[in-house]
Amino acid sequence: MTDNIQVSRFLPLKRVLVHDVFDTGFNGWMVIMPNFCNEGFEQSPSIVSKDQWPPCMLSTATFRYPGSHGSMSGQYSLKISTRNVCSPYAEKPAPGSMGHGIKRISFFRKGKYLQFETWFAYTAEQDVCDAGGDLPGLHENSVRCFGFGWDLQERGGNRYFAGVRYLNAVDGKPVRKWQLIWPWAESDKAWAYDTEGDWCVKGVDPFWNGKRYPDGRHEGFIDVPDGHQDLCYNETDCKLNWQYFRLLIDTEAHEYVEMQCQDKIMDLGRHPIYGAPAYARIEGLMNPLAWVETDAPRRSFLYLDSVVISQE
Repeated sequence: MTDNIQVSRFLPLKRVLVHDVFDTGFNGWMVIMPNFCNEGFEQSPSIVSKDQWPPCMLSTATFRYPGSHGSMSGQYSLKISTRNVCSPYAEKPAPGSMGHGIKRISFFRKGKYLQFETWFAYTAEQDVCDAGGDLPGLHENSVRCFGFGWDLQERGGNRYFAGVRYLNAVDGKPVRKWQLIWPWAESDKAWAYDTEGDWCVKGVDPFWNGKRYPDGRHEGFIDVPDGHQDLCYNETDCKLNWQYFRLLIDTEAHEYVEMQCQDKIMDLGRHPIYGAPAYARIEGLMNPLAWVETDAPRRSFLYLDSVVISQE
């Protein structure tokens, strides 16, 4: 009965594959680590450093003034965080300016539709007041973006990154819109910030690859139609509001179908999902993931109360 009540706050498809309630533990979610696959257990050389990304945590969402928030309906949520470092938006991400959580699973049965659902909250660290301006202690624009999706590879086919991000702010200026993963870089070299010979391949790992531009464009993302949305961000950074998210994709047609945040439903117009060349040894991959990036030299946090992955 308890499990049924918890699932009732979601809108799952016919077959529930994952119902992770982080009050019970990590449930297999962890940080994305470098690939330690070279001699001496060294990571693959790349222009992007992942060894400074903070680990995922089980958190009671503790802050200076209110103490511990707990989760939406319990004590612990999954906390994904950044370090207090940041590059300007148009530069490649600074080491530690992003945080990722991923669950490593695979398909066990074919199905047409795949859906990601979560209840989430986000905030920045309430460390020091900014100089001047309205509400100098409200660091809402310190959160650059956060997002949800999958890393997928079909058997005998391509590798696909499918997901959306909420672009909250660019260099301290509010943006507040949803964007879906769609790589539009000209080449693998452009995808790797004009670097020759990097392991980065167009379409793979769009969170930190793909050029960025001062106006908020990113060569890994395009805007969701009617995707502007002001989310619930309370009067101080130590107040959390839990919000609902849902993303539906078609894994047979390789298309985006629909997304929802709070009570707003957005038609994704059957936009195609980009397929990159397959990688060795990961056939049948179906890894759900979430990430957050900071827009200021201040830590930013994404909290997941619970996650449901379903299929039909």
